[in-house]
Amino acid sequence: MTNSDAVNPVIPPDRTDPAGLADPADLADPAGPTVERLTGVLFGTDFGREHEPWRRLAASEPFRRRPGATAERRLSLAYDRLRTVNDSLADPAALVADPRALAALHEWLSPVDPVFATVAGIHYNLFLGSLADHQPGPGGGRDLSDFLALRRVGTFLCTEVAHGNDAVGVETTATYDRERDGFVLRTPHAGAQKFMPNTGPAGGPKSGVVAARLLVDGVDHGVFLFLTPLTELTELTELTELTGGASASVRPLPGVRVRALPARLGAPVDHCLTSFDDVFVGRDALLAGPHGGLGADGAFHSESPNRRRRLLLSIARVTPGKLSMSACAVGSARLTLALAVRYGGHRLISGARGAGPVPVLAHRSHHGPLVEGLAMVFAMTLLHRTAVDAWVTRTAATEAAAERLVAVAKGWITWRAREVIVECRERCGAQGLLENNGMAELLIGVEGAITAEGDNLAIHVKAAAEMLFAPEGDGVPADGGVPAEARELADPDFQDDLLAAVEDLWLDRARRRMADAPLGDALVRWNAASGAALRAVEAHAYRRAAEAYGTALEGTGAEKETAAEEGTGAEEGTGAEETAEARAAGLVRSLRGLFVLRWVARNSGDLLAAGRLAARHVAELPEAVEALVERLAPDAPVLVRAFALPEELLADLPIAGAGYVEAYDDPEGPWHAEGHPDVPRAAQDAQDSGDAQDAQDAQDSGDAQDPRALQDPRDLRRRGAVPCGTG
Repeated sequence: MTNSDAVNPVIPPDRTDPAGLADPADLADPAGPTVERLTGVLFGTDFGREHEPWRRLAASEPFRRRPGATAERRLSLAYDRLRTVNDSLADPAALVADPRALAALHEWLSPVDPVFATVAGIHYNLFLGSLADHQPGPGGGRDLSDFLALRRVGTFLCTEVAHGNDAVGVETTATYDRERDGFVLRTPHAGAQKFMPNTGPAGGPKSGVVAARLLVDGVDHGVFLFLTPLTELTELTELTELTGGASASVRPLPGVRVRALPARLGAPVDHCLTSFDDVFVGRDALLAGPHGGLGADGAFHSESPNRRRRLLLSIARVTPGKLSMSACAVGSARLTLALAVRYGGHRLISGARGAGPVPVLAHRSHHGPLVEGLAMVFAMTLLHRTAVDAWVTRTAATEAAAERLVAVAKGWITWRAREVIVECRERCGAQGLLENNGMAELLIGVEGAITAEGDNLAIHVKAAAEMLFAPEGDGVPADGGVPAEARELADPDFQDDLLAAVEDLWLDRARRRMADAPLGDALVRWNAASGAALRAVEAHAYRRAAEAYGTALEGTGAEKETAAEEGTGAEEGTGAEETAEARAAGLVRSLRGLFVLRWVARNSGDLLAAGRLAARHVAELPEAVEALVERLAPDAPVLVRAFALPEELLADLPIAGAGYVEAYDDPEGPWHAEGHPDVPRAAQDAQDSGDAQDAQDAQDSGDAQDPRALQDPRDLRRRGAVPCGTG
């Protein structure tokens, strides 16, 4: 089920924003139509159904920031928000069945509360998703009502202290007991304790799906999942009492041992060590299917003779989970980039001698990295959309390729998000380190996404091996035999060929290194090739992201060269609509060009040596990049408005607004004292007359910086703040 009305949350009518813009005031803003089209590029044509419900939830009161909340309160709040979301859903089961909706939930709500996103992803995707994917046959379906109503929270127990990415090696056992017709779960040693599941008392009683080795009559059939109750309410305790932190009213069930892990950096999730001492569960606890199960006589059967394949089928929900991790990363990167651009426009510094103050964003050294971040974040978002589409529309013939794309995208997007967030934090100085501005929390959150649902390096190694042994020339376009010297860097077709060439070069290098390695030792041969093969995976991600840019351009009217772009006036256009379409298309083309040329520059040595670039191209690359930065810089505020971030969310973060100093004001500071020489005279007169509003207006008029004007590149140019481009 995709984009079903049953998935869309029902939001209390505390705000309306039907246009899906960053601010309702944009409706009267000349840049509004351009912003709307750019928003369509990023989020697709079905924003209202796929994204707006989650965006509105992010803007709603339950998701407002709680300054100064303790770690315990933040954890409790995350579970409260989980119930708020669940109560808003017409059908929670529809959300579980819809990877697109699950990704959208993470994209909008993870930047607001990474702890909530963690527990929501585990409950809806890994836990309920695994149960839904392994329901018994007709008439034997499990009753999921307690989990769908959140009377019990679900969790996922796979990783062990001694086994992370090698889940096939987990050592928790589930031994079939013929007399009782069920399974006995046992943790054999300290290394087999389940590591990191959110099995603590916060949030209420919990059940989990536990990865354990299925032993039948002494035979190990591999790792399967088992539905296992973990904790319960103490006697006479009502679930409603758990809100507000009364977590002591939850205790582990007999045989289940839960111990809190040391505090995780940043997000206060209730990660625990969990072990089992002969815990019995019934026959129906086994999440069986074609990959394996028990017959009525207790005999094991499976359509998959490979134990590794059985495990992968059991934990198949990690693939939609990877999409959710990518979604967390793109949402977090967009928010931090918007904060950095907005703060850069508000933060004034001394201008040139004889000139007044200018926004720090006016400086190339400041706006250059942010503009490059915009090109990257657009690429990340568009590649994420491509991966989601590939997974949702997969067939039996395309499933393997779709799964690989999801893995490649997850690793590449989360790594790039970390780079973007670190750059934005640095551009905001000490403000970016403070919890109240949100950036530090998002940086820690993306670190979690890098590790969750398969460590990035591990899943890229798997993708590298698959690409290395795939037939050569697998869909990568050729250069058509045109000499490099005859081509121009600005030509999108040439850019596409260069992207393909980088990928080919690294794959060829990896294959040569493997062929030259000594035979007989698989590890030695793989080690020889793996470095180059991983670079090929990175190149593949860049190529696919550039392709996603191209697909997005098709929806902006990019094929229409307007009279305005040709410099002959707008007489051939169709008014404001056409101008907005052309402007949006031009911005997306420039973002794509910047994204591609930065990658080409990084690989220019290899491309030159291979004859895919001419020497003049290498000399032209720096100027080509600078020209694109110069063109895009004045429109950086417009581009971040296209992220459609709710103003309620931004209002919670001081550096998002022009009045950020007010967040640090001291009501008892001497500057507030009547008659203080630093109080402007007009404001003092107004205070003397008792008109506080006039006093505020007088202070505002002396500021000489209109908050909305600082968001408009045309105004920045009028102030001489951004000395580049035409906007």
